[in-house]
Amino acid sequence: MAEDRAGSVEIPYDRSHDGAALTRARGRASLSVRHARGASRLRALGQSGSAKLLFPHGAGEMLQATWLNTAGGITGGDRFALDACAEDGAALSLTSQAAERIYRARGAETGRMTTRLSLGAGARLHWLPQETIFFQGAALDRHLQVEMAQDAAFLGIETLIFGRAAMGEDVTQLNLRDRIELRRAGRLIHSDRLALRGDARARLGGAHVAGGARAMASLVIAAPGIDARLPAIRDFLPARGGASAPLAGLVVARILADDGFDIRQRLVPLLRYLSGSELPRPWMI
Repeated sequence: MAEDRAGSVEIPYDRSHDGAALTRARGRASLSVRHARGASRLRALGQSGSAKLLFPHGAGEMLQATWLNTAGGITGGDRFALDACAEDGAALSLTSQAAERIYRARGAETGRMTTRLSLGAGARLHWLPQETIFFQGAALDRHLQVEMAQDAAFLGIETLIFGRAAMGEDVTQLNLRDRIELRRAGRLIHSDRLALRGDARARLGGAHVAGGARAMASLVIAAPGIDARLPAIRDFLPARGGASAPLAGLVVARILADDGFDIRQRLVPLLRYLSGSELPRPWMI
């Protein structure tokens, strides 16, 4: 491969869960980013099916990539996967072009999304997808796995919207399994698991669950010395938010809100502070 040129390959579909007679969306993408001559540059790129990656700015101090689901959302039986690697010393920012919509599933079918992120020595990776919106009858099994070197730095956000308040939507039928796992130098340092089945609106109404909020954001920051910034992070949080530092070099936070607009208003200044720069352009649209 010539230097500074990305190789694009087709990745075969994983058909291990196939079996439905109806056509379902399939999408898989992978990329690796290296540091060379003072910039983070694309080393390799693979994409197939309904998964695409866009690069609005090219090489830079931090390479920006935008995930695009050309199927327009996820429904029961769909399969998507993303693998991204920031190699030693590289910096990568990943976002999505728009909010991901999880539509009504048919029968017992479940949509699946698997994301695997890896960070080499001294690497930085920002995982900043826009909101995931659940519609009535949605079914999703999602897994985010992060493997990072001891001195790498990771910033990640996942925002869930259970029905759009402005549209008068209520999600009273949902099947959601969501997992976030973060490993540093091979050690599991953070595991967040959420299961919501049945009447999501009623379950989220519990005083010790979400107090009626229909928007929820989970934030993870793993970086050397980040726990020293915990007081400043807490200053950005609303009354229905909290943050803690369970380990040295790790801060986790949760924010609840009435709707997607409110939670985004809370997140944007906090993410700007943590990233030290403007957010990717899709966040501003």
